[in-house]
Amino acid sequence: MTADGVPRPTLLLVHGAWHGSWCWSSLTEVLDARGWRTRTVDLPSAGHDAGLQDDARAVLDELRRIDGPAVVVAHSYGGIPVTQAVAQAGNVAHVIYVAAYQLDAGESLLGFHGAPVPSEPHGFQAVRDNPVALFYGDVPGPEADAAAARLVPQSTRSFSDSLTQAGWRAVPSTYVICEHDRALPPRHQEELAARSGAVHRIASGHSPFLSMPAQLAALITEIADAPDDGADGFRQPTAQRNE
Repeated sequence: MTADGVPRPTLLLVHGAWHGSWCWSSLTEVLDARGWRTRTVDLPSAGHDAGLQDDARAVLDELRRIDGPAVVVAHSYGGIPVTQAVAQAGNVAHVIYVAAYQLDAGESLLGFHGAPVPSEPHGFQAVRDNPVALFYGDVPGPEADAAAARLVPQSTRSFSDSLTQAGWRAVPSTYVICEHDRALPPRHQEELAARSGAVHRIASGHSPFLSMPAQLAALITEIADAPDDGADGFRQPTAQRNE
């Protein structure tokens, strides 16, 4: 419960490409200790020949299992299926994009980066070279190595599929820029964050849920606890904060 007796929303955490729900364990431990209800979902495109719409359905199915309002936290590629799913869900109070792709309808991950989009994508994208440096540069060595060992190939379709809806145009959103990110450089995050209603910054690499879970938990809960200003649709950033 919040201070005024309103039930807190459930936090749904959605991972990025090559990962799984396992990556949230350190963060959920902190959030659970603070009395928050958390849920996670495994996106089928990680390790399986599935596309964006398959991932969006997995997110939407999990949202429909939540009794009451939800705040969705999306990381990296996870922002794309979250954006699609939130447009169809009726219980999302807020979306938090953590170094995530906050794309618009008609856009794809490959298209955002100016890469050619294959007309008939097949197969998988192999795990990126040197994933420890790319994803976990500020994560303690043993933990970073353990995380890298769990990565799986990512479906090519998930990177080439385009959004058909953009939920952030109707649901309030906040962007968390990871200032030392080597996987999604801050210059790209700044461009994406322009679509959110508020922007925060955290001094982390690409995976703050592993490198600084306590700080990320504090920021997520602060955002989730904040009252909704009632705004609908597209909003320019109204607040910026360094963590």
